[in-house]
Amino acid sequence: MISFTVTALVFGVVFLAELPDKTALAGLVLGTRYRASYVFAGVAAAFALHVALAVAAGSVLTLLPQQIVHALTGVLFLGGAAVLLMAKDEDDGDAGIRKPENQSFWKVAGTGFMLILVAEFGDLTQIMTANLAARYDDPLSVGLGAVLALWAVAGLGIVGGKALMKKVPLRLITKIAAVLMLGLGVWSLWEAVAG
Repeated sequence: MISFTVTALVFGVVFLAELPDKTALAGLVLGTRYRASYVFAGVAAAFALHVALAVAAGSVLTLLPQQIVHALTGVLFLGGAAVLLMAKDEDDGDAGIRKPENQSFWKVAGTGFMLILVAEFGDLTQIMTANLAARYDDPLSVGLGAVLALWAVAGLGIVGGKALMKKVPLRLITKIAAVLMLGLGVWSLWEAVAG
């Protein structure tokens, strides 16, 4: 059974953490060059694969004693918050993005898929999704929340990223995501100590 509370929490945390990520900017660049639906198909498939891997890894962590899981996820959340707080503003622009020779679905979707597959492997949101899967022991709800958040960010990046970044400063989004992760980290550590 899907927990809408867990799904909504995971959606919010992953959404905010992914917004300032370089892959959102890469989606924006691809979306300005190619047909948006083709780009989204490739990007969405890559994110679905990443979430499946992260949820599987997090589900394995649930086999450990609860106090160890809470301590481990707490430390990882605090590390993720530190990474977000210390991150420098990046604007990679066109770096690493090669234009396919034609605009066919398979070429454009394949470019989006490979870009996200490589760029997101071991990324903060993938690690965060594994942590959330371990924390809540609800792989379906966590997976659904994470994949919907990643697809939402990809859609925003591809279709309307420029407009969003003009209205909401990237630095503010990063700080909000860091504070949420910090709160989850402290809460997890408190549960590990309190038992």
